[in-house]
Amino acid sequence: MRAETRHQLKQDRFSRATISAAEKTAHWTVEHQSKLILGAIVLAVVIAACAGGWYYLNQQDQKASIELGQAIRTLNTPLRPAGVPEEPGYPSFASAKDRASAAHKQFQQITDKYSHTHSSDIARYFLGLTSADMGDNAAAERELRAVASSSNEDLEALAKFALASVYRNTNRNREAIDLYKKLVDKPAVTVGKVATQMELAATYQGDNQPDEAKRVYQQIQKDNPNTEAAQLATTNLQDLK
Repeated sequence: MRAETRHQLKQDRFSRATISAAEKTAHWTVEHQSKLILGAIVLAVVIAACAGGWYYLNQQDQKASIELGQAIRTLNTPLRPAGVPEEPGYPSFASAKDRASAAHKQFQQITDKYSHTHSSDIARYFLGLTSADMGDNAAAERELRAVASSSNEDLEALAKFALASVYRNTNRNREAIDLYKKLVDKPAVTVGKVATQMELAATYQGDNQPDEAKRVYQQIQKDNPNTEAAQLATTNLQDLK
């Protein structure tokens, strides 16, 4: 039960950490510059078409952003203790799986309705997370793989970090280790080097490679002296002895 609780807390923290990334990347603009002037009438038609396209896409992403915020709030709705009924006016869920299922439907609607927006890309990332929370690792892997090929480096890093967790949950530690190594070599704003190193070391431990885990923890100590990360690395090293 304690391990399950720690996992849920970790998922909650991870979900909250990605909210700021979602907000930062949810809005965008499309720029167009005419290079050929084929006459006043043709130019007027081109400008009108571009303006209309920009307006439509911008409106779509604004709508998608609003719905994305609502879905993320659903994903962060509190869980109530077992046997306790929901209190009117204070939304809650009986289980993490129920919460993930409700949010999953909202994220799916965003990807279906606004497929050409950046908000849709973010929603697809959350589709991967909620699929994993619902126990559907195959769907989680499919969605996260799609986002991991995104042109947005920060969103790509988030997807790879989550995908590595899916690999670990399906006893594919070697694949998880490969992903973590790539993220360590190329950190992103959304996925820091130290956080990835911690997960990498834990994966080595789970793969019965204590020497590799020690090496990573020692590197964390060396690179981050007098920090909480170094203290945690020290504690984990002691557990390995």
